[in-house]
Amino acid sequence: MPDTGPPLQSTTRRPRPEPEAVPITIIYEDDSLIAIDKPPGIVVHPTYKNWSGTLLNGVLWHVRHRPGIEPSIVTRLDKDTSGLVLVALRPGVHAQVQRDGAAGLVRKLYLAVVCGTPDPARGSISLALARSPEDRRLVVVTPTGQDCRTDYQLVSTTDGYSLVRCELITGRTHQIRVHLAARGWPIAGDATYGTTHPTVTRQALHAWRIGLPHPITREPMDIEAPVPPDLRGLMDCGSWFSSP
Repeated sequence: MPDTGPPLQSTTRRPRPEPEAVPITIIYEDDSLIAIDKPPGIVVHPTYKNWSGTLLNGVLWHVRHRPGIEPSIVTRLDKDTSGLVLVALRPGVHAQVQRDGAAGLVRKLYLAVVCGTPDPARGSISLALARSPEDRRLVVVTPTGQDCRTDYQLVSTTDGYSLVRCELITGRTHQIRVHLAARGWPIAGDATYGTTHPTVTRQALHAWRIGLPHPITREPMDIEAPVPPDLRGLMDCGSWFSSP
């Protein structure tokens, strides 16, 4: 396109995502919420690079015959992170879950296989994060960033790798990946913030469990996504995955 002067503000809007027959694994569903077990390798929400074939396209297909439903993603995951994604089916539901999150009523627990052994075995990582000025796709630790906190607990260690349970106290892009790497325990297979792994082709991070009050009934909910086979293959942790 030729240079015709200062750029004007664009009035072009992206088209609305369309229903597509994308397979989704539903763990929980009612008239307000859907909890989906996302496999690695699928994008959660349409972007300019991935406008179709996303999880949201699959949800729109799933609810295509239900009137008055407006699905929106509540908890997003990176493309190569597996596990729980919450989808609100009405705008008021989304807003209520956000309010509950701001009030500290929503717990998000993750499992990560990391290189090395965290020391101390239990702790909290509080490091401010921001987009890298050199590459906006990356997140870096910087004192001028947003305050972020990740709590962690070592579960088991073997052959130079450790299974770690993480709880997001704040929820920023790439937060767990960057926090663990900054402490010297990068997630196995995370080529962006650590190193590749010979048997896992993505970061070994799984959104394992979400606890929250139901946005309508206010009854406590505890939803869990089973650990996928590729992460189970990294470390045998017995029955811990299904423990409270």
